[in-house]
Amino acid sequence: MLADVGDGTRFGEVADFYDDARPGYDPGLSDAIAAYHGPPPRDVLEIGAGTGKGTAVLARLGGALTCVEPDPRMAALLRGAFPAATIVVAPFEASGTGPADVVGCAMAWHWLDPARRNRLAFDALRPGGTLALFGHRYGYADPVHERAIDAAFASVDPAPSVLRPIEWAYDDVRGAGLWADVTVRYSSRTVSMDTSRFLRLVRTFNPFRRRSPADRERTLAALASTLDGLGGATVVDLQGHLVLARRAEVAARTDN
Repeated sequence: MLADVGDGTRFGEVADFYDDARPGYDPGLSDAIAAYHGPPPRDVLEIGAGTGKGTAVLARLGGALTCVEPDPRMAALLRGAFPAATIVVAPFEASGTGPADVVGCAMAWHWLDPARRNRLAFDALRPGGTLALFGHRYGYADPVHERAIDAAFASVDPAPSVLRPIEWAYDDVRGAGLWADVTVRYSSRTVSMDTSRFLRLVRTFNPFRRRSPADRERTLAALASTLDGLGGATVVDLQGHLVLARRAEVAARTDN
């Protein structure tokens, strides 16, 4: 499987690949967030917006949209895709944004300081507001393809990638002791990718970007040979999650 861990600002190096190759999200996520939240939100705040993959989901909620993205190269593409949004180029921890009725975060929660992320998101919400975390983990629909592609990665770097459990975001939010009505929904959908698109996708993953330039080229060559041997395409299994939580009307208190 593909793992996505490390320094979030590295994505700006491949912002165009990220915008082109990373799959978007199921539009139905917007309906699920809206149904949970209740009345139409006045304003929506997005953490780690990237080039706008998750922004498309949050924009459908209506209301004024503010997107926080630390990398200016990613933010430039985001601004072009969502000209009506307010774009704040800064780490969320230093952005000073909020309050909002909905705070959303797609595939960026793990980049935030684990000791502070729940508290910061909680404080960025109005009482009664909704936290919405969503994303997907990348696998393969065909086990034969999974073994072959994993072997191609390992042929250059045999160290295994570390995958967070799919329920990690739910456990993180529930364990913070701040939130009410914490719920989670899991899903799975598939996306077919030919060799060219798959290689563009791989270029956007941080474990790949941490490799030396020479090892990156070796990895891409090994993957290209493998995918071509599998018929020139693979089907990626997107194992999705949507975590929803509410800031209680009476602000929660902790000893921290």
